[in-house]
Amino acid sequence: MRLQDVAALAGVSAATASRVLNDESGRRVREELRLRVEAAAKELGYAPNPHARALSRSASDLVGLVVHDVADPYFAAIASGVMRLAGERGLLVFLGSTFRDPEREIEFVGALRGQRVRAIVLAGSRVASKKLNESLAAEVGRVHAAGGRIAVIGQDSLGTDAVLPDNRGGARLLAEEMVRLGHRSFAVLGGQRALVTANERVAGFLEPLKAAGLTADVVHSDFTRDGGHAAASRLVAEGRLPTCVFAVNDVMAIGALTALRERGIPVPERVSVAGFDDIPAVRDQVPSLTTVRLPLEYMGERVLELALANQADRPPTLLTVPGEVVLRESTAPPAS
Repeated sequence: MRLQDVAALAGVSAATASRVLNDESGRRVREELRLRVEAAAKELGYAPNPHARALSRSASDLVGLVVHDVADPYFAAIASGVMRLAGERGLLVFLGSTFRDPEREIEFVGALRGQRVRAIVLAGSRVASKKLNESLAAEVGRVHAAGGRIAVIGQDSLGTDAVLPDNRGGARLLAEEMVRLGHRSFAVLGGQRALVTANERVAGFLEPLKAAGLTADVVHSDFTRDGGHAAASRLVAEGRLPTCVFAVNDVMAIGALTALRERGIPVPERVSVAGFDDIPAVRDQVPSLTTVRLPLEYMGERVLELALANQADRPPTLLTVPGEVVLRESTAPPAS
């Protein structure tokens, strides 16, 4: 939407609409006209172009970062990378947590679009909802149309720059290692069914098992420490505990380790446990956790670097980041 469209709908001049929407100090507009302009802008979904204004007044020193939950070590590590690079560039970071509410994420992007931010970074797994993803893509398109810059972690369908962790490939490598250790019975703590990241990791882990003629018991729960605890507890209570449990993120694996310890089940003597991400805390677990390492702070730095880069006249940059299997004390060959 253009400023002229808002002015036409409100029945005012473009200059009046600009004074209202751009909050030009010292140039008062009658209350009646101001209300008409604001109503027209809301109806049309119009937001002023803060990026063009920033360029004319000197570039903004703010960037927006939207994560699921900054208390989650995965997102905290990514945020650390973003903030480190922002500090090196003399930028300040506006941080928002969606608490895994995809509609709140869309609202954040819309709000940042209306602020003088130089770039926006989105970090978080998409949900398997066509409607919500289309709404987010539309909001991202508005950012681009307004001259803004945006980059994401873990999503390559928004028409923007992206850092893509190889979730499927990393989980596949981990499963291959567990099969080589001699495991033949598996359970996967698969997180929430709607989360794309969780689904990719489940699918990747199952591929080598299928090739070896094996299967896994997939248990879905929250993508959190408590979700991992609940899923592992269910396996034990129902007599379904295998020799190897894979949790699709480390915080779920930590919850599973706690559940097993509470029930007196030794790890790895009775059951091996592995996670994904390699958040710092898992190195200090007892036993230390086998996992798939992602360079989380590096990913944060790279995604901000992409968001700050000039996006004109080039296709989106997609940077794939591979995972690396790290074998620690929580996995071992199954007891004979």
